[in-house]
Amino acid sequence: MSDLPEQVGRRLSQLRDGQGMSLSELARRAGIGKGTLSELESGRRNPTLETLYALTTALGTHLTAVLSAPVEHAELSGTAVDARLIERFEDGAAVTEVFRIRIRAGQRQQSGAHTAGATEHLVVVTGTALVGPATAPLQAGPGGHVEWAADVPHVYGAPSGDVEAVLVVRYPTTEMRQATTEVRLETTAVRDPSATN
Repeated sequence: MSDLPEQVGRRLSQLRDGQGMSLSELARRAGIGKGTLSELESGRRNPTLETLYALTTALGTHLTAVLSAPVEHAELSGTAVDARLIERFEDGAAVTEVFRIRIRAGQRQQSGAHTAGATEHLVVVTGTALVGPATAPLQAGPGGHVEWAADVPHVYGAPSGDVEAVLVVRYPTTEMRQATTEVRLETTAVRDPSATN
């Protein structure tokens, strides 16, 4: 898809402008160089998975927000992961993205935290994957399933041979994140033994 960089660049620029954020501010929040972001927005640079996740997280949105309709089945690559978006579903509760991925043998890819409440689910088709929280990755073999909170730094690795898998990433909507936070606060208040009536 030769026009992927141009389309992603346009969407990044639109999302950034829509939030009234400067190029410098988005680059700072995403932890990437201002020159890199400028090249991405102008379509002169191919985006990597790591960079797109950093940018979409800094913008408070999901990965597919930068993929407009003509590139919805985009193929993206990172340090260790090749991913092809196969489905995107949105309802009132969440945006769910389904990817067919390959984790390359002997490689390890670090992914920064996604937006609050995001989760990932991996079903391994072939190979053995080492994935999940960066501090305590989980292992899964063929037919195995692993899930983890993706709002913390996490990793993807293939210690012995390529891994083929299906990855589901679920981002709760802003309303759902707020409701979850309110429930957590209410639960904390109820369970606080020092609270008085």
